Amino acid sequence: MDSSMTLLSAHIQFLDTELALVHIPLKLYSNFLQKILQLLLPSDTISNGVANGNGAVQAPKGWPYDRPFVNISVTPVECSIVCSRKLAEKLFVPLRDELNRAGVKDRISITNEDFVVMQVDGEGLDAGQRVLELTSPLALAGISIFFITTYFADYILVPVRVRAQVVKALEERGFQFEDQTSSYVNPNHPSNQGRKSSVASFDIPIPGTPPPATVSELQTRTFATLKRCGITPTVSSDLRLIQCAGRGDSMNGMSQGGHNRNSMASAADDALHLGLVKCLISEPYPRFLSLTLTDTEPPSLLIDHTLLPNFAPDFLLGSKDDYLIPITLDLRELPMESTGIVCGVAGRLVGATSGQLENPVEMSYLSTARAGTVMVSEDERSRALGALNGAENGVPAPLD
Repeated sequence: MDSSMTLLSAHIQFLDTELALVHIPLKLYSNFLQKILQLLLPSDTISNGVANGNGAVQAPKGWPYDRPFVNISVTPVECSIVCSRKLAEKLFVPLRDELNRAGVKDRISITNEDFVVMQVDGEGLDAGQRVLELTSPLALAGISIFFITTYFADYILVPVRVRAQVVKALEERGFQFEDQTSSYVNPNHPSNQGRKSSVASFDIPIPGTPPPATVSELQTRTFATLKRCGITPTVSSDLRLIQCAGRGDSMNGMSQGGHNRNSMASAADDALHLGLVKCLISEPYPRFLSLTLTDTEPPSLLIDHTLLPNFAPDFLLGSKDDYLIPITLDLRELPMESTGIVCGVAGRLVGATSGQLENPVEMSYLSTARAGTVMVSEDERSRALGALNGAENGVPAPLD
């Protein structure tokens, strides 16, 4: 990576949760719908009315959500869930085991390994440049990640076992962890000059295949691996997405824990919640929906624009006219621990390290359990597809 690139001024912190990733084949979405609704309502406020399909919905106690992090995504490839290990075992493991005993051929997978999530809040670079800045140090260290862009922040999921390696890799790129906390900031910011590292030095284990030395080399490896596995970017001609979020107005009427809301805030929350439920119960499943819930922000949404009528116009933040085109990479043929996919894609579109693009493509990224989705504007669709389908030079080494 070009060392002259300006580092992102960002506040990054680990959230206090350990997560599991759940892959549900789209054919089985309806089997898991009630469990997904229970995840949306962690306090078990789901009514029998929702399960019976009569539209009766009981609202949660208020936003923000009462768990550190949950992502529910439905894409053209899969339904993907990110939630705490405890919730995964409570909601999804029993039904998975029941379907397996019944001989259902479509397989539900739940990671055995736990993941930790970092929340990234920052300004100074566009979304695509942030993806490249944040993922390249980890990819070059051979660390597998999942990356989720939302309305409010970016989130990076990494295996719990490599958390310390993540810290080291990021510190070596010029970021430091704050003393006595699990967050880190850009030391180039004036307020952080002279701060000492809070993490002891150690060696990162060397993978079976040495990690690439540069983003350019990593990009070459990534696209060679995708080609070898027959993975090509696909676009649905009529699928357009909107990036939006619930309004934070209701937070002004809440005490800690979401109680004592005023009536106006309560009505807004209830209407937002009802819209989310309507999206999730679309038949046979929503064409595209990614919902991120945290305990610090209102819900963040990336949704098929045809789902917008489920919400009152004033209840969502964000432009309803700026469409994003999803470019899907079906990664079900790759091992989940494959490294460098997000960075390789961002390098091709943003870094232009292989010379296919004169100017960077503005992009954002959504990792799900077994797929990756690149979002670009409508006028960048052809250029992005051309770059992602570009020919490789030389004979690259395989991904580890």
